[in-house]
Amino acid sequence: MRVLLIEDDIPVQELLGAYFKAKGHAVSTAADGVEGLKAFNAGLPELVLLDVGLPELDGWAVLEAIRASSAVPVVLLTALDDTEDVVRGLAMGADDYLTKPFDVRELDARVQAILRRLETPAMCAKLDVGDIHIDDRSKTVTVGESSLSLSPKEYTLLKLLASEPGRVFSSDEIIAHLWPDSDRAAANDVKQYIHLLRSKLYRSADIRDSIENIKGFGYRLNG
Repeated sequence: MRVLLIEDDIPVQELLGAYFKAKGHAVSTAADGVEGLKAFNAGLPELVLLDVGLPELDGWAVLEAIRASSAVPVVLLTALDDTEDVVRGLAMGADDYLTKPFDVRELDARVQAILRRLETPAMCAKLDVGDIHIDDRSKTVTVGESSLSLSPKEYTLLKLLASEPGRVFSSDEIIAHLWPDSDRAAANDVKQYIHLLRSKLYRSADIRDSIENIKGFGYRLNG
């Protein structure tokens, strides 16, 4: 796998680079946001590990530029642990968020979980629920005539709900599907992703009741 590590803390960059190389991955590095975007466009990585506090161009701007053209998995690495920063990162399309200092084995476990989700065979090649159309072969979502830009985790959540329209999925079921190897994911994480997905669906079309919260039970996608 091609991994791009954008990190200005050289000891951390060297540690993570050595770790993922030892795991058999091809690792490229950059120490600031401008060089990171250049490396991204030149190497087309399959995974990006992105520090938020970068010189020249910060991680938020780098993430925004990446999401404008790619759904590649992005894991944010940051010393910021404020809830607003976590929400901001997820809202901008990050697939996960790890606060420094962290155990490199936890980072590796989260990366593996992301990759397994992306490699899971499609539940159905195409799913149509009302005005929502999912093509799992091309990983595209349209609402009516509008194309919807989703992060991989948002896409996985929508596909899960769309697999059985009208069925109520509990928070525990959603956690097991989106974070299969994490014991830290909680109902609040599900709530955040439901909010992000709803926001994008609402902006695309007037389907405000598409994802319904069944209080005390979970969430369902209405047709």
